[in-house]
Amino acid sequence: MNNCLLMAEIVQSPQLRYTSDNQTPVAEFVVQFPGLKEGDPSSQMKVVGWGNLAQDIQAQYHAGQRVLLEGRLAMNVVDSPQGYKEKQVEMTVQRIYAVGELNTMPMAPPAAVAVPVATPSPAASRLAATRPAAPAAPATPPPSTPAPSYDDIPF
Repeated sequence: MNNCLLMAEIVQSPQLRYTSDNQTPVAEFVVQFPGLKEGDPSSQMKVVGWGNLAQDIQAQYHAGQRVLLEGRLAMNVVDSPQGYKEKQVEMTVQRIYAVGELNTMPMAPPAAVAVPVATPSPAASRLAATRPAAPAAPATPPPSTPAPSYDDIPF
């Protein structure tokens, strides 16, 4: 399975074009992400989005913006001007999120909605007082079954 999640900064604003055969929108842009260790140079990668996502990318994202990208990685072989073949990585994005939008999501659960409680009429409360209360059924926890062990080594 080829699925990648990457946080990066857009270096080159998305360029929207259309395929020649069926006019499918394609957005292409370049992102940059820092190296693994201190002092490592940052890496750049081409990102491609297709269809309606391509139009959304072109309309909502621009250079300098930090994004979270989810998609597939591919290695493309390209002929260089010097005459040798060069491998380039490319990501086909399936979902994209602006990093600033991730921080604005509410973290607290939604507030409970107050539901008005109807007060019983005096006649109904007299009936309830004369009627004996039904005994509550004891709550029994479900029987616990040990989880099956799929480990061949018993330690």
